[in-house]
Amino acid sequence: MKIDRAVLKSLPLFDRMTDADLDAMVEHAVSRRVAQGDAVFEQGAPAKSFFLLLHGRLKVTQVTADGQQIIVRVVHPGDLFGFARALQRSDYPGTAIAAAESLTLSWPTDLWPQFVEQNPRLAVTAMQTIGQRLEEAHTRIREMSTEEVERRVAHAVLRLSKQAGKQEGDGIRIDFPISRQDIAEMTGTTLHTVSRILSAWEAKGLVEGGRQKLLVCDYRKLVILADGGRE
Repeated sequence: MKIDRAVLKSLPLFDRMTDADLDAMVEHAVSRRVAQGDAVFEQGAPAKSFFLLLHGRLKVTQVTADGQQIIVRVVHPGDLFGFARALQRSDYPGTAIAAAESLTLSWPTDLWPQFVEQNPRLAVTAMQTIGQRLEEAHTRIREMSTEEVERRVAHAVLRLSKQAGKQEGDGIRIDFPISRQDIAEMTGTTLHTVSRILSAWEAKGLVEGGRQKLLVCDYRKLVILADGGRE
């Protein structure tokens, strides 16, 4: 599949590259369409490639030692992912699953030093990406350690609204299929608890749900809940 250079130049990772450097990098890329529900890679598999998401959404899950599945992050268009070398790992620490039909580019991990030497901005972008992920991970750990469940769910929904929200009427639609189970796995709680919370929010007009759909109707009141207040 031929990749449009203009699409890549619109992404922060590539916006300062010369056309020649970009073409040289794309020459080594492998594109792949990933159907909803399919995995890009599996937890524990050898990390032979790193990836860029061009279109769609991915959720990265981990299975803990006691068998619990959690969602550690959502991958958005323009994000690097599967970059295990940055974590000093030879395997993928999680499984990347398409939450919606997606398009990825991948490169052999062994080519990263060559790319960085030719384009130092790639290293800067990778460090910024890792820093953002660490900051979000620390925030989520703090929330799970100190906050009641309703506040954690409010924070998760607000993050999704900021990262993947699309204006729809007076509300904000999460722009990919999202289930109550997904939100439970993001917040370290149970499906039953998330269902109870979202049903209560729906009754108050804060959100509207549906089959793998979520519309935030009152963003301001969700912020108040996330901050520990009462709407």
